[in-house]
Amino acid sequence: MTDTKPDMHHLPQESNDWLRKSGLSALQIAGRRVLPIVQGGMGIGISGNRLAGSVAAAGGVGTLSSVDLRRHHPDLMDRTRELAPGEEAKAGINAANLEAIDREIKAARERTGGKGLLAINVMRAVSEYAANVTRALEAGIDAVVVGAGLPLDLPDLAKDHPQAALIPILSDARGVQLLVKKWERKKRLPDAIVIEHPRLAGGHLGAAKIADLQDTRFDFENVIPQVRQFFKDAGYEQHIPLIAAGGIRTHEDIARLQALGADAVQLGTAFAVTEESDAHAEFKRVLAEAREQDMVEFTSVAGLPARAVGTPWLRAYMKIEPKLQAVAHAKSRCTKSFDCLGQCGLRDGLPGWGQFCIDNQLAAALRGDVKKGLFFRGAGRLPFGDQIKTVRELMQRLLTPGLAGAAV
Repeated sequence: MTDTKPDMHHLPQESNDWLRKSGLSALQIAGRRVLPIVQGGMGIGISGNRLAGSVAAAGGVGTLSSVDLRRHHPDLMDRTRELAPGEEAKAGINAANLEAIDREIKAARERTGGKGLLAINVMRAVSEYAANVTRALEAGIDAVVVGAGLPLDLPDLAKDHPQAALIPILSDARGVQLLVKKWERKKRLPDAIVIEHPRLAGGHLGAAKIADLQDTRFDFENVIPQVRQFFKDAGYEQHIPLIAAGGIRTHEDIARLQALGADAVQLGTAFAVTEESDAHAEFKRVLAEAREQDMVEFTSVAGLPARAVGTPWLRAYMKIEPKLQAVAHAKSRCTKSFDCLGQCGLRDGLPGWGQFCIDNQLAAALRGDVKKGLFFRGAGRLPFGDQIKTVRELMQRLLTPGLAGAAV
C-alpha cells in the first residue's frame, strides 16, 4: 500500500481530493502515483484512444486494446479492404494494425494531459503478439499488459525499454509463482500483476476449461494472500502491486480488496458502457441492460473459456456448436486472411475449441450489430445499473464511500 500525499503531476486535483476522502490507498506503479482504478483492455476497439485517454486524464490507468485497431481508422480499412486473400492481405492488415497502434497511442497521450498512466493490452494468443508489443514500446507506451496466455518472453521483448511497466494477467497463485520465477531468471520482475477472477470477469478467462470457473482457488480471498505470502517467502524487496479484476462494482469492493492485500482494481464492462467508450451506442446498451440470466459461458476460438451476453448470434451458435466441432478440420487459410490468432479453433480445426470467426463477431459488436455481434461482458450488476455515465462520474462513484446499493 502507499500513502495519499498530493501528487499534482499524475493526479488531477479533483481526483486527488476524491482519493483523500475515499480512505483508499493510491497505486504506485512505474514511478507514478495514480488512482487505484485500472480500466481493462477490451477489443475489438472498445477501449481505443478516447476511453483510455479519458481514464488516464482522470488519474487512473487507461488501457488500449491492440486487437485489430485499424477498424477505428477509415483510411486503414480502405487500404486493406480489397486485398486479395493470401500473404499480401495478411501483411497489409498486420501493417495497418501496427500503424493504428502508433496513432492510437499518440491520440490517447494527447488526451491524458500528462495525468494517470497509459497502458496497452496485448493478448498472448494473438499471432502478432511480439510485433504489437514491440511497436507499442517504440511508441512510448507507459505499460504493457498481457493475458490470454503466459507471457514468459515479455521481459525479452521489452529489454530495450526498461522504463515501461510490464504487467501480466494471471488467475491463481500457482501461475504467479511460475511466471515470476521464470522472469527472475531474466533479471526482471513484474511491475504489477493483474489477478483476474475467471468466474466474474468478461471476455477470455484465465481457466483451462469452463468447468474450472467455479474453482475456489481463483477466489480473491485465496489468491491474493497466497501471492503476498509467496513474495514474502521469496524475499522480494521490491513491492509488486496486485490489481484485482472481476466483479468490482463499489468503493466497498475496492476497500475490501485492498484490505486483502491488493493495491488496485481493474474494471472492464463498467468502462465499456461509459460515454467515452469507443464502442457504438448499441454496444453499450446491450451490456448495460444485460441481466445475469442473459450471460453465456462458452469456449472461444482461442481455446479459452469466455463470457458474453447471449445475443441472437451467440444463442444460435451454441445450439449448433456440437455439430460444428464434430466436423472441425484444418482450413487452407484464415477466413479473414490475417491469422489474428496464433492458434484458432476454426482455422486449425481444433476439437473442443470454438468454431467461428472471432474477428467477424467482435467487429459486428463494435459497430452495434446486435444480431451478429459477440458482446463480451463481466458478471454482475454495473455501478450505475443500465445507465450510461461518464468516466468522471464512474471514477467519483468508485471513490465515494457509502454508495453501495444507492439509487441510480
